[in-house]
Amino acid sequence: MQKIVKNYIETILEKEIVLEKPKDISLGHFATPIAFSLAKEFRKSPMIIADELAAKFQDDEMFEKVEAVKGFLNFKLSNSFLEKLSKEALLKKENYAKSDEKKESILLEYVSANPTGPLHIGHARGAVLGDAIARVGRHLGFDITTEYYVNDAGAQMDMLGLSVSLAGRDFVLKEDVEYPEKYYRGDYLVDIAQKIFDEYGKEIFYDESRFREMAEIAKNDVLKIIVKDLKDTGIEFDNFVSEASLYDAWLKTKEVLLKNGSLYEKEEKLFLKSTLHGDDSDRVVVRENGIPTYLAGDIIYHKDKFDRGFDHYINIWGADHHGYIKRVHAAIEFLGEDSKKLEILLSQMVQLLKGGEPYKMSKRAGNVILMSDIVEEIGPDALRFVFLTKKSDTHLEFDLDMLKNQDSSNPIFYINYAYARINQVFKKAEKEFSDVLDISYDGLNDEALNLVYESLLLPSVLDEAFTKRDMQKITDYLYSLASSIHRFYNQYKIVGSKEEDKYLKVLSLSALSIKVALNILGIKEKKVM
Repeated sequence: MQKIVKNYIETILEKEIVLEKPKDISLGHFATPIAFSLAKEFRKSPMIIADELAAKFQDDEMFEKVEAVKGFLNFKLSNSFLEKLSKEALLKKENYAKSDEKKESILLEYVSANPTGPLHIGHARGAVLGDAIARVGRHLGFDITTEYYVNDAGAQMDMLGLSVSLAGRDFVLKEDVEYPEKYYRGDYLVDIAQKIFDEYGKEIFYDESRFREMAEIAKNDVLKIIVKDLKDTGIEFDNFVSEASLYDAWLKTKEVLLKNGSLYEKEEKLFLKSTLHGDDSDRVVVRENGIPTYLAGDIIYHKDKFDRGFDHYINIWGADHHGYIKRVHAAIEFLGEDSKKLEILLSQMVQLLKGGEPYKMSKRAGNVILMSDIVEEIGPDALRFVFLTKKSDTHLEFDLDMLKNQDSSNPIFYINYAYARINQVFKKAEKEFSDVLDISYDGLNDEALNLVYESLLLPSVLDEAFTKRDMQKITDYLYSLASSIHRFYNQYKIVGSKEEDKYLKVLSLSALSIKVALNILGIKEKKVM
């Protein structure tokens, strides 16, 4: 709707405009400050210019009223225009707010947690954000491929093999074990150790030459846990890429970097000249023992990404990776690619409470809060929604008990209750949504028209949310729309009133916007509460 209105106004005025939504809807559905930007060119006051521009819209079918207010040009949409857009939306059903396919292809990489243990609640935030961005982008017509980068090389794999050995000796063989300062822990490792013991016997736990073999078995089992936990939350990936499988390409990648003059040797190490692209210091890519570093793996991976020819790349990383951004962008430039094509979003950690107290760590995981535990306690819909109620780069704290409340303090309940209320009204009226499709909005009061207008904002909300990578705009919109529905329901008699069919059509449109927005976020709407 906003795009249609903006394009139409620009055609009439023959000028590009900024179209805003006034906070006070009584002033109009949209407004533009264009008169202020034209004041110097026309050598007139914005008030006079606004009056002259408003006159261009007299007797216009799209607008009931166009008026100049203190230099702003305010537009109130006509009933007939809102009715036309409503019918188009209702006919599209689940395809409402869907855009035509775009040419831009995007590779979206997220989660990419080490396969050394189940996903914890911090991973969950990035997972939900990535999945929501993919869903919204696809609805808007973008060609999006989702990818999980499996960090199955390096020191964490050595530690995983050691940790399985320790778990086997301690919990399977019942030995007294002296634990090192760093190791992985949790019941999942005991299960893996038991499986390895049943197949290979106890000697494998003492043979350091077979620790990497145990790590590989553990990695595969942990990945199965991760995939299941993600699927239980409604998240599935198109691709999984193994870090270990990419290292064969290191020599070829190194040749490209050497050719571009981006590497130098010092103290038997190989450094990347990342300071040339704003990094704090040059970074080691090959250690003195000849083994490539984690950064080298990332360089190979991003070369592989860019070689696949996507138009744009998005990585979602934990906030602790902030210092890593410049070195990766530097590497991309040294590879001869445009680092502006790579967009990196950071996901802050999550603070969980229960009854106002910090949520206890999971015994099954050893020292973290498992994503699967929270999904089991509050369900995937509540988890997904609450994780999208704040921008990912800000701290998120919420109380699990709040998500069990049956009132407005629980946002997902409040929104679903609005949707269920509409369905109950239709049931009471013994009508279907299709029965009111052709009803006219003539004579409809301002409160009902404002609800229509708010429901029709969904396409612009989705556009803005995707463009800014800010899914909070969708959750805020849903809560606001639900509030308007509840307010309208409490203010007006619907079933049995003279305006019954008109009100039902308005509510059917609001229900559609809630359903489509929730579904895009991976949440199933509830018809009954």
